[in-house]
Amino acid sequence: MDKTVQDALNRQINKELFAAYLYLSMCAHFESRSLTGFARWMRAQAREELNHAMRIFDHLNERGATVELAALDQPAREFGSPVEVFEEALDHEKAVTQMIHKLYDLAEEKHDHASQLLLEWFITEQVEEEDSVGTVVDQLRMAGDNQAAILMLDRELGSRQEGGA
Repeated sequence: MDKTVQDALNRQINKELFAAYLYLSMCAHFESRSLTGFARWMRAQAREELNHAMRIFDHLNERGATVELAALDQPAREFGSPVEVFEEALDHEKAVTQMIHKLYDLAEEKHDHASQLLLEWFITEQVEEEDSVGTVVDQLRMAGDNQAAILMLDRELGSRQEGGA
């Protein structure tokens, strides 16, 4: 495996692990406000991000590359309203999408077909991620300050099953 691709994939592992930390921090925010459905949704999202990190981790190991784990940045601890939290999550997912696109371009440039296949999965996954979070943002914007609507959405999001990709 080309060293630049290996290093970039190691950096992406760090970004995926940070995303898990960020979503766990958002989970804690919602838990502290008794919005347990939003918290459950964020906890499931954190697990998904851990799974994404492990997918890259396994890819590097299967290819005989070196996995180099780096320290994680501390995520924010304070967040605003539910819509503001989900808007931040959407912005984060959009940034991750750009990172994945750049990684794919690098793998293509280095003729790393195996990494391209891995990253194609991530490209598809990011479309789903942005759509999922974007839908919640849209629904929260529609709810506005209507506490009953926010609580209904909280209950609905609480039905999300953990697991995922």
